[in-house]
Amino acid sequence: MEVNSSEKYYNRVIGPPPVAPAKTGGSMAKYKQLTLNDRFSIEAGLRDGKSFKAIGETIGKDCATVFKNVRSHLAFRNTGAYGRPFNDCLNRRKCQLSGVCKNCPSEKKRARYCSLCGKCTASCLLYQKEECQKLAKPPYVCNGCRQQRFCTLEKRFYDGAKAHSGYSEVLSEARQGIALSDKERKRLDDIISPLLLKGQSLHHICLNHKAERMVSERTLYTYMDANLFSARNIDMPRKVRMRPRRKKPDTIKVDPKCREGRTLNDFKTFMAFHPDTPVVQRQ
Repeated sequence: MEVNSSEKYYNRVIGPPPVAPAKTGGSMAKYKQLTLNDRFSIEAGLRDGKSFKAIGETIGKDCATVFKNVRSHLAFRNTGAYGRPFNDCLNRRKCQLSGVCKNCPSEKKRARYCSLCGKCTASCLLYQKEECQKLAKPPYVCNGCRQQRFCTLEKRFYDGAKAHSGYSEVLSEARQGIALSDKERKRLDDIISPLLLKGQSLHHICLNHKAERMVSERTLYTYMDANLFSARNIDMPRKVRMRPRRKKPDTIKVDPKCREGRTLNDFKTFMAFHPDTPVVQRQ
């Protein structure tokens, strides 16, 4: 009772002890790559005119991540407007030139101005490219622009599917090939190839040139298999006599817990308690 009375006095005079704030569920996921659904959400947010911060809160990412992803996956399209072809020349509204384009037939040259053709920009000496001022500010794309139907300038779009496809290709290419410059390859070739042609083994060369090779022995064998040096595998007698190693087949590991309650004994026990249950065998 004395302890309870002292606690009441402490709470009444000093106040209750501080309580740690509860964790909210709005914490952003860190160090996670954007998924295909995240990119679709970014595309939908840009179409609805949302800011990078609002889109980031929707997918649980920082606004800087959304900004970098949009800027690095821009798709440029040279499309015109309703009833007008693509033309991004600065002087297109007051241009009265005709016959500039060499590809147009003579009938069309006399009938209309080159500004209405859309192909004069490659031949006209007075051509000056005009860029939309809205693309210099966020969100840097035309996905949610209301003037898209009336604009004849170059447009920029963000496509979630193409962005994810491009990211997957870059990720795959970054993990392929051998990261070795021509200068480094020549330096290793000058050390390895002359000694191999003299009959020395690659293992012996690695032991005597530890400070010069600067790569592991396994890496050198990989370079030899890729034919990066002047010497070839046929110049190593022991390796030629060896058979290639057999690769182990890919095995699928199954969790043993998935078999619990699904064995033949479990089935017999179930049928003993439920003899009227029909048994169906799948084909």
